[in-house]
Formats: sequence, structure tokens, C-alpha cells
Amino acid sequence: MQVKKNPEVEVGRNSSLYFAVGLNLMLLITYMMFEHKTYESDITARDIVQVDDMIEADIPIVNLDVPPPPPPPPPALVPDDIKVVEDQVEIEETIIESSEIGQNDAIEEYVADVEDVDVEEVDEDIEVPFAVIENVPVFPGCEGGTRQQQIDCFQAKMMEHVNKNFNYPERALELEMHGKVYVLFVIDKTGRVTKIRSRGPDKLLEKEAERIISLLPKMTPGKQRGRAVNMPYSIPIHFKFRQQ
Repeated sequence: MQVKKNPEVEVGRNSSLYFAVGLNLMLLITYMMFEHKTYESDITARDIVQVDDMIEADIPIVNLDVPPPPPPPPPALVPDDIKVVEDQVEIEETIIESSEIGQNDAIEEYVADVEDVDVEEVDEDIEVPFAVIENVPVFPGCEGGTRQQQIDCFQAKMMEHVNKNFNYPERALELEMHGKVYVLFVIDKTGRVTKIRSRGPDKLLEKEAERIISLLPKMTPGKQRGRAVNMPYSIPIHFKFRQQ
């Protein structure tokens, strides 16, 4: 005959649960032991702050030697002989008459004669181009002849003067500078060359071209309607060198 056991009173039915709870408790206790920190008692220092009673000291008042303020200025002296001047001046009124002309004012008729008009001649510096001037400036040696002959002689003498006084700058030769320089100038109403300007590839060439034109002789000035006038003129000077 087998003995029947009551399952409610069996001891080992919850053994696995007890084992798991016990294991977790041991792990928790072990972790807390590893994390626990201890300190040696002889290393710990304790500071005690002592606060003494505040001492109230009386600050002595020091009197500095301050100079006394300066005395007030003496009162102004009033002279005994005071003259009272009356400032009432009689002013005469000046009547200013209007200079405007009214309807009732008569206008005197006056006819001016031609002889009474003074014509002032204004000397203007008029510049007449070479192409339209009536009488071109006369270069020395070009006197006489027609207008076209004087023009041809003027241009020929101008080229002869440039070729005669031409001098190639040494610095320009070393740098192999070349090109055409346009020189603009004015032959004024006295026949002299003024207002010389130039435009070229370099300042060295421009300076030499202006020097050549400044050596032009005095001429007979150009005329327009019988009066001497200024005439602008331009000439190209070609700087060209030959390589050996």
C-alpha cells in the first residue's frame, strides 16, 4: 500500500523559488560590500572656526592746516566828480523817395546818335585752324607767293627744321623705344610758338619732340580778316631706329 502525500505540505515544492531569492540576496549583499567606502580616522582633519568679538576702534579726527579763505576785494572807488550825460539825441528823419516809375510820370524821349555810342574793342584770343585761316603764318624764307605756295613752303620748312634738330635720346636707344609722337602747339598772334603739348609712347620721346618744336623761329603770325590771330598746329614726329 503506497502512502499518499499532501501537495500543500510538501517541503520541496518551492525550492527553486527559495534558491533564486537567496541567490539575489547574496549578490546584493556582495555588491554593497564592494561599494562600501571606509576612511581612516587619523587622516580626517577637523577645522574649528572661532569668531572673536568685533573690536570697534574710534578713528581720531585730524585737523589739517587749511589756509584761510582770501579776504574779499576792496570796494570800487567812486570818483566824486560824476558828470551826468544826457543820452537823448534828436534824430532827423530822412525821407526816402521811391525810384519806381508810376503811370503818371512822363518819360522823356531821347534818341541816341551813332557818334554818342562808345564801342570798346575786346582783344580776344581767337584760334583759327590751319585749314580755314585766310593767311597762314609765314615761316622765315617763305615771304611772297600765293596762299598755296606759302602753305607748301610752311610745311616744307617745318619738316626741314625737325630733321635738322632731331636727336634720338640715348636712353631711348638703349631701351629700344620707338613710335610716333604727335606734337600740338599754337603760333600766337605775335608769331611765337606757345602751348606745346605732346602725346607719344614714352616720356623720353615726348620730351625730345617738345624740345624740337620749342626751337622754331619767330614767324609772321597768321591773319584772319586782316587781324593777327592764334593758329593751332600739330605735327607727327616718327622715332625709328635700325638694328645693326
